[in-house]
Amino acid sequence: MTITIYHNPDCGTSRNTLAIIRQSGEEPEVIEYLKNPPSRERLVELIKAMGMTPRELLREKGTPYAELNLGDPKWTDDEIVDFMLAHPILINRPIVVTPLGAMLARPSEAVLDILPNPEIGPFTKEDGEVVIDAQGKRVA
Repeated sequence: MTITIYHNPDCGTSRNTLAIIRQSGEEPEVIEYLKNPPSRERLVELIKAMGMTPRELLREKGTPYAELNLGDPKWTDDEIVDFMLAHPILINRPIVVTPLGAMLARPSEAVLDILPNPEIGPFTKEDGEVVIDAQGKRVA
């Protein structure tokens, strides 16, 4: 079974999502998308698979979003994809693809909805937030 995560190791949400996937018993293909951005075709496929628009995938925090005036509705979907390809940091993360679907895993525990084995046992995020308690119940 193949699971892919478009990952930014500097992002806590991305690190937590990767940890959840690994705790489920899967070793995903990890694509550090800032070093190896997806092709235009792949990015468009991912956006479609997630049921999003390019604008919905834009990341604002810690990006050139404001400087590029990307909040302006004048930009078309194709132009927004162009910006993401030119500045991969604008692609929100982590994007996870499994045989059960594709999603922007924000918050990180959302990934449980598309994992083939979502019964991962107790899990606590890096910041101490309990996601799944000792009884296996989803808290977050």
